[in-house]
Amino acid sequence: MPKPAPKPTPLTEDPRPLVGEPLALDLLNTWWMRDGVLQDLLALPGGLTVWLRSNGLDERFPADAVTLTHLHGTRAALKLALDDGRTGDLDAVLGTGRIRPTLTAEGPGELPEFDDPAWGPGWLAARSYLELLSTAPDRIRRCAHEACVLRFFDTSRNGTRRWCSMAACGNRAKASRHYARTNTPSQ
Repeated sequence: MPKPAPKPTPLTEDPRPLVGEPLALDLLNTWWMRDGVLQDLLALPGGLTVWLRSNGLDERFPADAVTLTHLHGTRAALKLALDDGRTGDLDAVLGTGRIRPTLTAEGPGELPEFDDPAWGPGWLAARSYLELLSTAPDRIRRCAHEACVLRFFDTSRNGTRRWCSMAACGNRAKASRHYARTNTPSQ
């Protein structure tokens, strides 16, 4: 009788090449390329827990199957909104929560409320996208490297950032251009 395959070890560290972007883009960046193969943090054992922890959401929201399902839907809705301008699915995500104004001893504030706590991370990511749109929609970018799927919010002074990382994609593009120039047969 064959032995069953061992269960993959759950992640403890975030393996993604780009982290720390605004929440909406960070959720999209749970997809990335490695050696020409699309990776998906949310499909890895422990990936949801790692993503929640990376964004300071692990104490507030459950890392369960329902939260994961809602995040998958939110991520797909964000991709549709960015790639095709289709916003209906994202609007539906936003319909699962609201901002409640508050007044405390510290002063006025806002508190997000959700129909179901499992919608919290997805709703916050959708809300983050709205904030990016109201701040500088032209600074929401996709890496210029043809083999990269990562997104970033360009915070450079002159707004000309092209790469998710100059050390990774920027250098690969430069090396590729150099190779093409130096290895073109003479006529």
